Amino acid sequence: MGDIVSLSRHRKGRARAEAKATADANAAKFGRTKAERAQAEREAALAAARLDAHRRDDAPEA
Repeated sequence: MGDIVSLSRHRKGRARAEAKATADANAAKFGRTKAERAQAEREAALAAARLDAHRRDDAPEA
């Protein structure tokens, strides 16, 4: 004969595992510090400035 299993305990454990998986996914997606976000914004602004600095406005029309 098999072991006796509490279905409510099993259901709650499964819900906790799903919630933890969702929390881990959100932490990986959104979990950056304020300094990391600021650094990424500075790098993006610098890249955009470099791209704009190399733009030629006097290009002949085709």
